[in-house]
Amino acid sequence: MIPNGVEDEEKFLAAGIAGLQQNAFYMHRALDSNNLKDALKYSAQMLSELRTSRLSPHKYYELYMRAFDELRKLEIFFKEETKRGCSIVELYELVQHAGNILPRLYLLCTVGSVYIKSKEAPARDILKDLVEMCRGIQHPLRGLFLRSYLSQVSKDKLPDIGSEYEGDAETVVDAVEFVLQNFTEMNKLWVRMQHQGPAREKEKREKERSELRDLVGKNLHVLSQIEGIDLEMYKETVLPRILEQVVNCKDEIAQGYLMDCIIQVFPDEYHLQTLETLLGACPQLQPSVDIKMVLARLMERLSNYAALSTDVLPEFFQVEAFAKLNNAIGKVIEAQEDMPIAGVVTLYSSLLTFTLHVHPDRLDYVDQILGACVKKLSGKGKLKDSKATKQIVALLSAPLEKYKDIDTALKLSNYPHVMEHLDDATSKEMANVLVQTILKSKTCISTAEKVEALFELMKGLIRDLDENLHDELDEEDFKEEQNSVARLIQMLHNDDPEEMLKIISTVKKHILTGGPKRLPFTVPPLIFNSLKLVRRLQNQDENAPEEEASAMPKKIFQILNLIIEALSSVPVPELSLRLYLECAEAANDADLEPVAYEFFTQAYILYEEEISDSKAQVTAIHLIIGTLQRMHVFGVENRDTLTHKATGYSAKLLKKPDQCKAVYSCSHLFWVDDQDNIKDGERVLLCLKRALRIANAAQQMSNATRGSSGSVLLFIEILNKYLYFFEKGVTQITVASIQSLIELITTEMQSENTTSDPAADAFLASTLRYIQFQKDKGGAVGEKYESIKS
Repeated sequence: MIPNGVEDEEKFLAAGIAGLQQNAFYMHRALDSNNLKDALKYSAQMLSELRTSRLSPHKYYELYMRAFDELRKLEIFFKEETKRGCSIVELYELVQHAGNILPRLYLLCTVGSVYIKSKEAPARDILKDLVEMCRGIQHPLRGLFLRSYLSQVSKDKLPDIGSEYEGDAETVVDAVEFVLQNFTEMNKLWVRMQHQGPAREKEKREKERSELRDLVGKNLHVLSQIEGIDLEMYKETVLPRILEQVVNCKDEIAQGYLMDCIIQVFPDEYHLQTLETLLGACPQLQPSVDIKMVLARLMERLSNYAALSTDVLPEFFQVEAFAKLNNAIGKVIEAQEDMPIAGVVTLYSSLLTFTLHVHPDRLDYVDQILGACVKKLSGKGKLKDSKATKQIVALLSAPLEKYKDIDTALKLSNYPHVMEHLDDATSKEMANVLVQTILKSKTCISTAEKVEALFELMKGLIRDLDENLHDELDEEDFKEEQNSVARLIQMLHNDDPEEMLKIISTVKKHILTGGPKRLPFTVPPLIFNSLKLVRRLQNQDENAPEEEASAMPKKIFQILNLIIEALSSVPVPELSLRLYLECAEAANDADLEPVAYEFFTQAYILYEEEISDSKAQVTAIHLIIGTLQRMHVFGVENRDTLTHKATGYSAKLLKKPDQCKAVYSCSHLFWVDDQDNIKDGERVLLCLKRALRIANAAQQMSNATRGSSGSVLLFIEILNKYLYFFEKGVTQITVASIQSLIELITTEMQSENTTSDPAADAFLASTLRYIQFQKDKGGAVGEKYESIKS
């Protein structure tokens, strides 16, 4: 009986080691004096210490190893004895007279090893004798270690092909029979350990047994090293015999470990050719065996085998590996009704990895696996189990990693159905993986159908599935996610305008569900991608009838108007205004006056109703002026209305300097180089004079308040506008008006109320240098400048 107290056990171990060492000492003395009789007597007494039942397997192993070392020395002595003329046959008989059976069998195995080496009898006969004799020990722990010793001393003396102990043609069969028999007996003893002792110590026994499993597994390793075992023998004898023992022992620890051993120690080629036999044993194992790990390892080995060389792939087709594995997994899941969903997904994930290695071109296989997984997940809703979720992510990521192409994943009809079972946070992570895969591989998604499928898969990034989810997300991470979505939208493309319009409509439908936080990220890229299409149509349809050429752009602009309108739910009027102006300019290039006018109207409404911050107003008005200046599509009435509004807005800005700059910028709306119908010198002069009045008012206010040169820069800026239009040939801008402006600036700068401003000094000096440069250059422009006194 094994003691409960650790201290007691240590005491028994110490006593055992002491007894062993004492007898070993006398054995050594006998060996040194070549006293065979005393050597056998003390060695038997030494080995009697292994008859103890008071040690746990772990402590027993320590004692055994010490005895093992002494036995190696004894074996050397026996070899020397035979060289000195002692008959090995007599020695083999002599050791069998030892009083106790356990020491007798250890000595018999030791002498047996020397006997085989002497070749005085066939190795197979001695091995057969030894393996049978060992049946005399039926105590599980003692029997296990005895047979482990037999395996250890005999492994290099098996009658294998090419071995020095090879006998007749059937010799390999004998070697195999010996190892199998020893393995079978060892496994029985190992299993019996589970049923010894009280039920309350079951967990302890399981732990102790697990520590001893390598003793049994080494037999399978020895088998795998036997050169004479060919595929035929493995298929007909070795594997069936091992599996028979595995299935019949009905012990979960033994079954799980031994199945794993079989997979690890025998060649991949053998597994492939005996797949049916190996898989046939799986449903017969105990329900508690972790069969998913066994199958996962098998598939991993086969996958690696396929990856090493494409030459072996025909073998996989020949044996119908996929069908057999798929069938086996189905049977195992069916047999183990209470298998957790994480286990089910792990099995299918392993099968998918195998399939992607061996049959990468068979998308139908991949979809079949996903379909089988969906079937098992049906009715389960979104999974709460983190292990199962992790496995589903692995399952869904595998095709992406293999094909590096989202296009392939979109062909898998069951892919989205698997994703439906992910919780919202994981669904979002998976969507991110999809987007990053597309961005990395620069895949172009080119049909509305695929875009629809993709955006369905990406819904975790496109809309809030869980209201609390965004609160937990870091703002930087959120921006990064949405920027990735924006880049993806820019990559959507099809050369066929009809299909591209469908893509735009599909994206619009999805992004409008995104909520106010996402729209500022997702609307602009869709607008710009749509405008690319408008410009492409414009280039393609130059020779088409006008009505036909403008039909599709009009449709696109209608969609764009709706999309920008959706941004009104978000407080980003500046962004909306920019987008309206971008669309107006595109409509201008497409010669669609009513459309361009509508976009400008919307921009003006936004400016009036939504943009109240003075800095934002300044930026907006300059954008409006810049865009309007480039427009050529408007008739006189529409253009007048829009320019009148723009100049009105400019004059109403909060700060005088801002008013001044906006008003003089408006002068460009009345004189456009490449448009003869927009050359109104009177109104150019009117704008510049108005700007001068505002600058003057600003200068007076400045002088009154702090006596600075705050507005002199404005005068110099206006002077530069005068020079620009003077050069362009605006007759209303005269030399006299320029001259008086220069004098005004000089006077202001010399005024005692004005403090020195290096920026203004430099700006004026630069402007005067320019006038001088034009004079020096001569020609028509030089003549014009000649009469300006600087």
